[in-house]
Amino acid sequence: ALARKQDWVNRRLVIWGEAGSGKTHLLRLWAAREGAIRLNAPSLREPVQAPEQDMAIEDIDTPASETAMLHTLNTAQAAGRHVLLTSRAPPGRLPLNLADLASRLRASLTIQIESAEDALLEALLIRLCAARQIILPVQLRNYLLVRLPRQAAVLHEAVARLDRAALALGASPNRATASLVLADLCLAPEAPEPPLQERHSPSSPGFL
Repeated sequence: ALARKQDWVNRRLVIWGEAGSGKTHLLRLWAAREGAIRLNAPSLREPVQAPEQDMAIEDIDTPASETAMLHTLNTAQAAGRHVLLTSRAPPGRLPLNLADLASRLRASLTIQIESAEDALLEALLIRLCAARQIILPVQLRNYLLVRLPRQAAVLHEAVARLDRAALALGASPNRATASLVLADLCLAPEAPEPPLQERHSPSSPGFL
């Protein structure tokens, strides 16, 4: 969808998903490629007049001014500009007061970023560890994947903490270290680990 903006409904695309699902990352990549103006809805208090470039607007679920966002979308449409927007909820579930703004957002191509599959999360974890030259035994990797929330941002934070702990201790991270430094990130209570043969271990995480 990002590569085919000619298919966007009314030249708008709304991508939505939970925090840490990658919305901002995608928006920034698209904005850089298209030379688009980047805006943040929570700080947008005045409308953008006659934009000369496409626009990328983050966090439309918490706008500072619904009126400013509505007029910005109107001027973008009048100027023939494309607008990429991000949200934690789909347009139809946003608690907006302006009916016209709600209508504009609903009349957009809308795509949800769903939770990653197990294989993708494990491949991401392997890649993050490899980037920091951390070696995690399969048992510890499974322990983390079962207990950490299924969000890329959480995996990034977990690996960064394990790296700092390993440097401080002068040893590779183990389960005790992980339990200590990741306690506030892990889901509770602890659940029994699945048998190792039931988990998929990708041999090549390079596709990420």
